Amino acid sequence: MSDHSEVAYTTADGNDYPAHEQTYEGFLVLVKWGTIGVVAIVALMGIFLT
Repeated sequence: MSDHSEVAYTTADGNDYPAHEQTYEGFLVLVKWGTIGVVAIVALMGIFLT
């Protein structure tokens, strides 16, 4: 059987944590503005469609 004592991602070459963090920050910005956009649309629908 193969030895599974080491976790692969801790020893793998090419892990680019600054790029991962930048991607996550971009995801958070997208979620924030997406949520604000949806709330604005729902609010405008509540005002103009009722």
